[in-house]
Amino acid sequence: MTAASPLGEYIARQGPLHRVRPGLKLLGLFAFAIATTATGGPAATTVGLLLAAAAAAIAGLRGRDFGRVARRFALVAVPLLVFTAASAAFARDGEWGPSGLELPSAAAWAAGAARGYSVIGDLFALVLAASAVTASTAVEDMLDTITRGLGPFRRFGAKPERFALACSLVIRSIPSILGIAQETAAAARARGLERSPRARVVPLVLRTVAHAQLTGEALAARGIGEE
Repeated sequence: MTAASPLGEYIARQGPLHRVRPGLKLLGLFAFAIATTATGGPAATTVGLLLAAAAAAIAGLRGRDFGRVARRFALVAVPLLVFTAASAAFARDGEWGPSGLELPSAAAWAAGAARGYSVIGDLFALVLAASAVTASTAVEDMLDTITRGLGPFRRFGAKPERFALACSLVIRSIPSILGIAQETAAAARARGLERSPRARVVPLVLRTVAHAQLTGEALAARGIGEE
């Protein structure tokens, strides 16, 4: 059993982003990340979100895909939003008075909320932009680009093919390990042990190690990694 990868999946289609070379997309993503972090304020964040959402839509993501990305991001975004907004509000107007800590004013809370929106919005824009790259680029093409990009470092002893193989194994193992985790949790629930860390962690670790050993044996059988 395999689960959906949190890195997103390639969407096979003929779109404008699909025809762009992977290297250019990676450079564009890097430039977008710099521009997003360099600019500040809710207005710039909104523009970044719109651009990233448009790129994701062009790459083939639809409502269900956006919902999946948003749900996963919300697990981190909601606590971070609350923390960022509260920290900014107290830093702006919170202080200790005779009766203890005095809460910030409404204006300070509004400024904190704006700051939280900027931080979370920028992060979500980067997630959407990365999802657009993932959806429009096959794994093989991305790995080939990485191999070519690392080519000049061969003179220093680098092995681009070995690095690309490691990246490929990591990417392809994530859904398998997530599937193992889901199966382990389901087995623990069936035995009434869903609250037992041991019933969930120990089988997960053992099966993950077994999966890694089988992968290593398959590579060794093909003579990969031997020198």
